[in-house]
Amino acid sequence: MFQPLDRRTLLKASGVSLALPLLESMQPACAAIDQKPPQRLVFICTTLGLHPPLLWPKKSGPDYELTPYLELLKEHREDFTLFSGLSHQDQTGRQPHDSEMTWLTSARKPGMGGFRNTISIDQVAASRLGHVTRYPSISLGTVKTQSQSYTNGGVMIPAQTSPSQLFAQLFLEGKPKELRAQKQKLGDGKSILDELGTQANVLRRKTSGADNHLLNDFFDSVREAETNIAAVQGWIDQPKPRVSTKQPSDIPDNADIIGRARLLLDLVPLIVQTDSTRVVSIMIQDHYAVPKVAGVTGNHHNLSHHGQDTSKIQQLQKIETEIVESFASLLGQMKDKAEMGTNLLASTAVLFGSNLGNANAHHARNLPIFLAGGGFSHGRYVVRDQKDNTPLCNLFLTMLNQAGLPIETFGQSNSNLTW
Repeated sequence: MFQPLDRRTLLKASGVSLALPLLESMQPACAAIDQKPPQRLVFICTTLGLHPPLLWPKKSGPDYELTPYLELLKEHREDFTLFSGLSHQDQTGRQPHDSEMTWLTSARKPGMGGFRNTISIDQVAASRLGHVTRYPSISLGTVKTQSQSYTNGGVMIPAQTSPSQLFAQLFLEGKPKELRAQKQKLGDGKSILDELGTQANVLRRKTSGADNHLLNDFFDSVREAETNIAAVQGWIDQPKPRVSTKQPSDIPDNADIIGRARLLLDLVPLIVQTDSTRVVSIMIQDHYAVPKVAGVTGNHHNLSHHGQDTSKIQQLQKIETEIVESFASLLGQMKDKAEMGTNLLASTAVLFGSNLGNANAHHARNLPIFLAGGGFSHGRYVVRDQKDNTPLCNLFLTMLNQAGLPIETFGQSNSNLTW
């Protein structure tokens, strides 16, 4: 009979250490501590929506009919739930697409005078989990650093756009000189923050009450940074996970919208399987270019404002078909990766949808929302009131509670969403 091994067991020799994968011999030891895999949360937003007539079935429930877009997902029918009648209230902003910045926050009137965003649901999860993984969360974007992840102070967390650099960051060990430099930067950062804390009282005496309010927010961020630096320092000497997948090559051409999106989506199974983070957000953005999709001659943004022009809708369908197929590919990859008697999707709640219910009119109502995996009961089309929409935040709340992160309210929520 074998002696159970701890999952953190390392092979060490001559100053080199290698983290072992999850072995059969580790299962009893793991089972004594964790009876099931950790819960993960993945949020994916395609910011120009999905053409409603090609998505919504006429019949709700488990026996809904397959529409053109649902036909692409039929292999995973029992693995997801489609919702209609969900949204955030007061999403008309200064610019027509300002609802992009509030999809994960639900803050009202984005972009208007005096607007300040609120914390996003992924960052609520990340803050509750802390540094149990190397990265509390990872935010990704297909073309630019704009993300939908916001701190408690309403500050956007820049998205990473390079799959190659992200892969290196997660799975490739740095050279000793680089590691020493990184440690030095962390050490310098912490000493600087300590110095800022020492000067705080002097500064407060020289500023107004309004400025002191701003300083409170700033020093809260400083304290959070101090905590993060201490946690990151603890991970520097930990070996990174070893994966057999080759490092991807970035696609420099912004016109290859689908290729860039798929490179990011393909990294998600690796990220969660290696427990590099348990919270991921991905923004599939407007690339302001004619997509490299056969039969498409207009850019994605202009085609989404089709004005019921049949030829534009046909081209839009080609782009959105590729996006939905990318989502289907992700679900397939998650299901194909075994984990502790089940698969990755079973312990990963994947939310896929958009901040726009009708991109042609810039309407942020009746949003297209898919929820896959995560241990939920699936296989249904759930219809909520199409005029008086249910808060999307109710679903966010349910996702966090299901993931073992109980909170009573978030954003515009008024209850948990059940179906």
